[in-house]
Amino acid sequence: MNELVSRVADNVGIAPDVAEKAIGMMLGFLQREADDAAVAKMIEAIPGAPELVAKYNGAGSGGGGLLGGLMASLGGGVMALGQQLMSQGLGMGEITGLAKQTMAVAREHAGDEVVDKVVSSVPGLSQFV
Repeated sequence: MNELVSRVADNVGIAPDVAEKAIGMMLGFLQREADDAAVAKMIEAIPGAPELVAKYNGAGSGGGGLLGGLMASLGGGVMALGQQLMSQGLGMGEITGLAKQTMAVAREHAGDEVVDKVVSSVPGLSQFV
């Protein structure tokens, strides 16, 4: 298991398989929503991250139903990602912990400037990291 998954699972208190999927979903979301050059640089810098994105990109994204329709009408974004992560059994505290730990690892590998650019390019993300 890679460092990112282990660290998130241990620090957030979730099972490694849940952490792996949640990280992949979050990074896939960032790949779709954030500044292209910065997020590509960030994902490439984190050991194991490109594989997680490839494995889980789009996982849980078919959010249908009333709530899915509401999120789509609001533009989706961070709220839609939150809904997807909650559908995986994560609570708000765990989602915030996931985001903070993932970004901390990203800062260690890609640097503050790259991560700050990614965070600032996604509306609403800064409140979680």
